[in-house]
Amino acid sequence: MKTSPLLVSLPLLASALMSGCANQATPSAGAASAPAAPPAPPAALCDAAPAQSAVGQMATASVMESARVRSGAQMARVLRPGQIITKEFNAQRLNLEVDANGRILAVRCG
Repeated sequence: MKTSPLLVSLPLLASALMSGCANQATPSAGAASAPAAPPAPPAALCDAAPAQSAVGQMATASVMESARVRSGAQMARVLRPGQIITKEFNAQRLNLEVDANGRILAVRCG
């Protein structure tokens, strides 16, 4: 049985291609390594004090966003009377507690 030259050369070609990729992926001993990426900035923590001016206002999208920005929180949510909510504390979340009419009663983090 005669073996085709193509079948003999395929494993050699695959080996050559893989070794070429491996050489490009690893820097040579004399090459300077790339600088490490800077660390991610710390996550913004919520501070409800600057957002207290929202108390007494209607919980519109613009009031909610303004309070979120002033508090430094990454997210905000409106808590309505009787609403089922998650109880886990999230230091990056602003909570706006509203009455039945949608008027903000309290602003707190968590």
